[in-house]
Amino acid sequence: MAENGKSPAKSTSSADRYTITAALPYTNGPIHIGHLAGVYVPADIYSRYLRLIGKDVAFVCGSDEHGVAISMKAKKEGVSPKAVIDKYHSIIKKSFVDFGISFDNYSRTSAEIHHKTASEFFEKLYGQGDFIEETTAQLYDEEAQQFLADRFVVGACPKCGHEEAYGDQCENCGSTLNATDLINPKSTITGAVPTLKETKHWFLPLDRYEDFLKKWILEGHKNDWKPNVYGQCKSWIDDGLKPRAVTRDLDWGIPVPVKGGEGKVLYVWFDAPIGYISSTKEWAEREGKDWEPYWKDENTKLLHFIGKDNIVFHCIIFPSILKAHGGYILPENVPANEFLNLEGNKLSTSKNWAVWLHEYLEEFPDMQDVLRYTLTANAPETKDNDFTWKDFQARNNNELVAIFGNFINRVVVLTHKYYSGVVPSPSNLTKVDEKTLAELKKYPGIISNSLERYRFREAGQELMNLARLGNKYLADEEPWKVIKEDAERVQTILYVALQIATGLAVLSEPFLPFTSNKLKNILNVSLSAVEGLIQWKDISSKDSLLPSGHQIGKAELLYRKIEDQEIQAQLDKLEATKKSNEQMNKEVEPQKDTITFDDFSKLDMRVGTIVEAEKMAKAKKLLVLKVDTGLDTRTIVSGIAESFTPEEIVGKKVTVLINLAPRALRGVESEGMILMTENEEGKLVFVNPDEEGVGNGLTIS
Repeated sequence: MAENGKSPAKSTSSADRYTITAALPYTNGPIHIGHLAGVYVPADIYSRYLRLIGKDVAFVCGSDEHGVAISMKAKKEGVSPKAVIDKYHSIIKKSFVDFGISFDNYSRTSAEIHHKTASEFFEKLYGQGDFIEETTAQLYDEEAQQFLADRFVVGACPKCGHEEAYGDQCENCGSTLNATDLINPKSTITGAVPTLKETKHWFLPLDRYEDFLKKWILEGHKNDWKPNVYGQCKSWIDDGLKPRAVTRDLDWGIPVPVKGGEGKVLYVWFDAPIGYISSTKEWAEREGKDWEPYWKDENTKLLHFIGKDNIVFHCIIFPSILKAHGGYILPENVPANEFLNLEGNKLSTSKNWAVWLHEYLEEFPDMQDVLRYTLTANAPETKDNDFTWKDFQARNNNELVAIFGNFINRVVVLTHKYYSGVVPSPSNLTKVDEKTLAELKKYPGIISNSLERYRFREAGQELMNLARLGNKYLADEEPWKVIKEDAERVQTILYVALQIATGLAVLSEPFLPFTSNKLKNILNVSLSAVEGLIQWKDISSKDSLLPSGHQIGKAELLYRKIEDQEIQAQLDKLEATKKSNEQMNKEVEPQKDTITFDDFSKLDMRVGTIVEAEKMAKAKKLLVLKVDTGLDTRTIVSGIAESFTPEEIVGKKVTVLINLAPRALRGVESEGMILMTENEEGKLVFVNPDEEGVGNGLTIS
C-alpha cells in the first residue's frame, strides 16, 4: 500500500523522456474554463511535475486552424478564414502565456512545417495502399453549391434523438456521426434541406486495425486507462469499426497532395493530431534537438490530455494512422476528462455561455492560481462537474487565503518579528516536532502517487492538507504565547514551520506556479544563500530544507480576499448573456398562408376600453372582461390572468377584433378577441392604441 493508504497505480515515472500533448484548440473562439479544466490545467500540472522530478519533457500543443468550424466562423463574421485564425491564434496563445501554461512549444496547423508533415503522412499511407478510394453520396446544398461536411449540417441524432446534432458529432450524447446519419438534416449555411450528390474520397479502413486495437487497448490497457476512455473504445471496437473518410470537399485546409485530389483537403481529424508531431519538430529545430526520440523511441512515454469528445480520435483513429505509418510510439495513456458546466448549464462558445480566459485575466489580474486551484479542486475527472462563481469565491477565501496564505503570512511575520527574518536554530525537537517533520517528508510521495494515477483533484487537496498541517502546528504550539515563557522553544517552532513553508514552495509549483514563485522569493530560496535548487525529492530526503542562519524576505500576501460585489458582477454578466440568448433563440412564427385584400377587409378591429375585469372561477388563465367598443359594451374572455391582475387593466385601452364569431368558454359567451403580443422579455403586452385623441369605436385599418 502507498503511504496515504491508496494502492499505487501502474507507474509512468519509470521513463526518463516524455512527450505530453494537449488537445489542439480550435481557432474559432477564445479559450474558456471548460477547455482549461478538461485539458490544459491537468496537462500543465503533470508536465511541471515531471520536470520537477528530473524528467525530459516535451509539452506540445498548437492552434487547430483547419476544418469546418473555421469556415463557419469566417462566413458568420464576413471575413476570410485566415483573418479568423490569425485573430484567435493570437488571443489563445497570449492567454496561455499569461495564465502560465508551460508549453515547450505552441504551434499552429497553418504553419508550413505542419502542412509538410501532414502531407508526407498522407502520401506515405497512400503509397502503401493503406487508403481505399470510394465514390459515395454526400449531403449537398444546392443553394450554396457546396457539400455539407461536419458542422455545415444539423439534424436529429440517430442515437439519442437530439434535434441539434452536427454532421460529425452529437454534443448531447457524445456519439461520433457521419452527416448522412442525421435525421431530417438541414444546411447551416442556407437552411435548405440538402440533397445527395456523389463525390470521391479516400478512406482509412479502420476495420483492418481491429485485431491490433483489441490487443493494444482491450488487453493491454484494461486496468490502467480511465473507465470512460476504455469504455468508449471498447464500445467502438465491439460495434465493428468502419472505414473513415480522410478527405473532405472544402476550400479551407491542407490540399490533398495526390492526383485526383484537386478541390479537396485533408479531413481535419486526420491532419490535427499530426500537429503534435509538427509542433515537436518546430520545437526541436528551435532548440537544436532531435525530434525523433520524442516520437519514435520506445523508452519515451507518450500521453494525450484531451476532453471526452476526442477519445475516439486519439485512441482509435490516430493510433491506427501511426500504426499504418510505422516507426511511431503509441500513447501510454489518454487521461480524458468529462465536461465542465457553468452555473448549471453547458458551456457554449456559440451562445457566449462561458468564462473566457482572456477576460478573466483582465478582470482578476494576478489571480491566475485562484482559477487554477478552483478548476483543479472541481475537475471533471470522472463525471461532468459544475463551475459556480460562489464556489470560486469560497475556494479562494476559505482555502487559499484562510489556510495556505494565512499559514505563510504568520510564519514569515513571526520570523521577522522575533529574529529579524533569520531562520532560527532549533533546540531539542519534541515528539510533536518530529512527527510534523516526518509528515512533511511523506507529502512528495503522497502527491506523486495521486499524480501518477491522474488524480489531480486528489493531489491538489493533498497539497492543501500540507498547508493545513502547518496551520494546525502553529495553532497548537502558539509561538506568540510561548515567546513570553520559553524563547528557546519558539526558535524550534518557527524552524519547523519554515521547513513546511519551504516544502509548500516546491510542491505547489505544478498546481500554483505563480504562488510558488512568490513564495520562493519571500523565503529567498531562489538566491545563492541556499546552495543549489531545492528539488522535489529533497523534501523527503533532507532533514533541513531551509538552514538556520538563512535570511528570508519580507512578508507579502499570497492571496487577497474576493468581495461579494466582484462575484455579483460576474453573475450579472451571465444573466445578461442568458437574457440575450433567450431573445435570440425565440422562434419567429412562420408566415401564414397568403390572404387577399378582401379577406383582410372582413376583419373589424376597433379601439375599446376595459371597463370591468374579474377572474373566471376555477380557471387559472382566464379573465372575464367588459369592454366598451364604442358600439356597445360586450363580454370578452381572455387568457391573460397569469400576466395581469383584474385591477391593473381596468381603464386600459385595447385593440379588439369585434366581428369574431361568439364562442362559449366555460359557460361564458366571449364576443370578440383582445389583440396581444410578447415583448423582448417574453411577457404579454397589449397592442396598445394609447394615443391622444384615439376614442372608443375608432376603426383600426
